[in-house]
Amino acid sequence: MSDVTDKNQEAYGNTEWLLIFGCWILATVAVLGSLFFSEVMGLQPCVLCWYQRIFIYPLAVIFLVALFPLDKRVVRYALPLAVIGLGFAVYHYLLYSGYIPEDLQPCSQGVSCAEINLELFGLITIPMLSIWAYSAIIALLLIFRQRTQS
Repeated sequence: MSDVTDKNQEAYGNTEWLLIFGCWILATVAVLGSLFFSEVMGLQPCVLCWYQRIFIYPLAVIFLVALFPLDKRVVRYALPLAVIGLGFAVYHYLLYSGYIPEDLQPCSQGVSCAEINLELFGLITIPMLSIWAYSAIIALLLIFRQRTQS
């Protein structure tokens, strides 16, 4: 009977590890994507893009460190970064979409935060990709927290 319990706990622990691994994959893809857009495609980031980068770059490192060994407290220090980054991404998307007037944009010099530099399939913009990445990370972290609290 003990072997069954040990196997269940091991599988449960693997699921927790996979959740944080998924967060790491998402953060790393977001980091590499932002570097690709700026360094390879030559798209200069605006002020709001820089703020979103400020919050996603450390997440890639935090999740990697939290994997070995699995740190069950990772939610405590990763979730605030992801939520703040999501806030900047949503604000940027609303500015891009025209819901927020350009008078309220923080970009006074350089690249405009309201200018659409890249639009895939006529719908997907850079701020939307950021929203997806942050939202998925937050969802995985909340699932992880719920599983580790019980």
